[in-house]
Amino acid sequence: MNIAQHIALIDELCYRPFPAEHGPSDVGVSGPGHHIAVLAAATGDDPAARAVTIDQFEKDRDAVHELLASRWGDTDPYNLQTVLLRTEREEIPRPWAELSARASVAHVWEVEGTGRWVAVAVGDRDASREVQLLALVTETDPP
Repeated sequence: MNIAQHIALIDELCYRPFPAEHGPSDVGVSGPGHHIAVLAAATGDDPAARAVTIDQFEKDRDAVHELLASRWGDTDPYNLQTVLLRTEREEIPRPWAELSARASVAHVWEVEGTGRWVAVAVGDRDASREVQLLALVTETDPP
């Protein structure tokens, strides 16, 4: 997928109904009140290749951020590390807890007129999993 396709999918998810149950979807996983889409993914055991993939996905995340910021306003990066730490002592809503387990930083916007939030992040926290460029669309406010 290219950046235009990422934006088109995010736009679609802003209006797509949420399922009643949590499970796989055509773009990743969905559940009550959220969709998590895998915009791009890459696997590999070579640490150097993984680092190159992470760098490219961060550039893609930043390109998506630029386009969405022109639409919804510029936002500071949202620190998901603190959200992950908070999961140890408080109940964090599922989509945000899941995103924080996979990524360290996200760009987040509230999408006016939809009641939904959008986050874009690079899921690279777990070295045993593939690197993913992720988009979260949820009706749950960020913690």
